Amino acid sequence: MGTNVETPRAVSVVILKGGVGKSTISMNLARQLSERGRVLFADLDPNGHATNGLGFEDAYQSDTNLGDVILDNGTATLSDLIQPTEFEFDLLPSSDTLEDVEKDLAGALQGSARVKTKIVDPLLGDRYDYIVFDCPAYPGMLNNNALVATGNVVIPIAPGSSSIGGYKRTMERLILPAREYIDVDVLTIVPNQIQNRIDQQTEDRELLENLNTADATADKVPSFARITADEFDAIDAGERRPPKPGIRHRAAISKSLKYNQPLQDYDPDNDQIPHFEELADIVATGGVDR
Repeated sequence: MGTNVETPRAVSVVILKGGVGKSTISMNLARQLSERGRVLFADLDPNGHATNGLGFEDAYQSDTNLGDVILDNGTATLSDLIQPTEFEFDLLPSSDTLEDVEKDLAGALQGSARVKTKIVDPLLGDRYDYIVFDCPAYPGMLNNNALVATGNVVIPIAPGSSSIGGYKRTMERLILPAREYIDVDVLTIVPNQIQNRIDQQTEDRELLENLNTADATADKVPSFARITADEFDAIDAGERRPPKPGIRHRAAISKSLKYNQPLQDYDPDNDQIPHFEELADIVATGGVDR
């Protein structure tokens, strides 16, 4: 684990669309950040995919949840909730009653700032160098709390019109409204679950081309998914061999969750690990290096 962290940073991994691999990216981002400093991985998604994917089913079913720490009538401490893992980061688990906490936050005084004041402010820079939040796939108080607490966002996106719509909803219903009150920085937009060739007109090609050419997104694309318009032209003309950009669909990524492990620990030689390492660098440095 690294020790020379210049700027402790919290980050929310969020998109208002399920099924794009958000929890997988969150977990593997936390794992790679653990090579750079002390990490807390906080699962704010009531579905608990990350919590259960790491093998903490008992914690997910526990009677003690996040609300017992951040709500006024809470009787627990962070130490009661935070679980050490064998992967060099700690876990703040989700619970099957987290949706009830969402409802209670809506009626709480300064309900959108509870995660910041009760978790991030006391822990970031003192106990942890990085805090990664895996956020729900719907708008609400848990997502509002994550944005207020972090001010930094990683947005995963998969091919297909529904995922592109999820990105637009995330900007329109979550990030842009939050920016009326706080600074929210989109650190990167991550093309995920890419598996088809990009020298053909596939949804994968459409996603990568749109992200790399649109003014609003081009400077947010990590280097492992970056392709210029000229490079696309060369690929189409047969003058260049098509690369394999984005985080690719790999069986090992899915299998790692069945074995309750991040990819780094399940398959340390996997060709996608450098991409997760780059995501960790982006978070550590505060944005994509152009």
